[in-house]
Amino acid sequence: MRRWLMLGLLFLALSGCSAPCSEDAACLRVLFIGNSYTFVNDLPKTLTRLAQSGGQRLETGMAAPGGWALSQHVNSAETLNQISSSKWNYIVLQEQSQIPASETARKTRMFPAVRALVGKIKTADATPMLFVTWGHRAGWPENGLRNYESMQLQIDQGYMEIGQELKAPLAPVGFAWYKLVKQNPQLDLWQEDGSHPNEQGTYLAACVFYAVLFQKSPEGILYTGNLSVENARLLQKIAAETVIGNAQRWNLP
Repeated sequence: MRRWLMLGLLFLALSGCSAPCSEDAACLRVLFIGNSYTFVNDLPKTLTRLAQSGGQRLETGMAAPGGWALSQHVNSAETLNQISSSKWNYIVLQEQSQIPASETARKTRMFPAVRALVGKIKTADATPMLFVTWGHRAGWPENGLRNYESMQLQIDQGYMEIGQELKAPLAPVGFAWYKLVKQNPQLDLWQEDGSHPNEQGTYLAACVFYAVLFQKSPEGILYTGNLSVENARLLQKIAAETVIGNAQRWNLP
């Protein structure tokens, strides 16, 4: 955990923007607020490269100290400055991995933090977006969630509930993750810790964000990162099936 925290603090200090857009109205500018689930494998950079390969223009920023909850971002001068100091189109909120899976924790910690951040995001004239994350490979047995599936269902419920309340768009990465695990269990998405994403997990997340942000399927995009073409194509397909045609479910425009 200390390793992720130190790396995250470095990312917060150095996170700038990729592929600058200047004043190009056709370019989307997206700020990611979260923790190591966002900065491990550099999700914003993966998404940017995916977008470039798909003929889209995208600029990203990131505030993602390891282990942070959204309640910490609410009180972070650095995070609040990033929200207000640039003209973002979307600002993505990613909660700590366990909080959405606990009904008590999400109601007492996650939901108040999301409401507060969404208020600041709207004041900055940006659109808030919720990053629906994935469950741990082994679930959360200490909290009664004995396997991945039970934890994922709780996480989904938490994000869906606050998303509906605030009419905030969702990036349903966790839903795509679940779909992939059920259909292709041999394709692992976790690192050895059973929590953080490996490169395939990050690539799947990037494909979901691509479909959500541009309302286009990522299928056929040539950028595959370090993945085999076969695996990349499968992840692109899962992301497209999860997002495309389901705009109402995910509160998309």
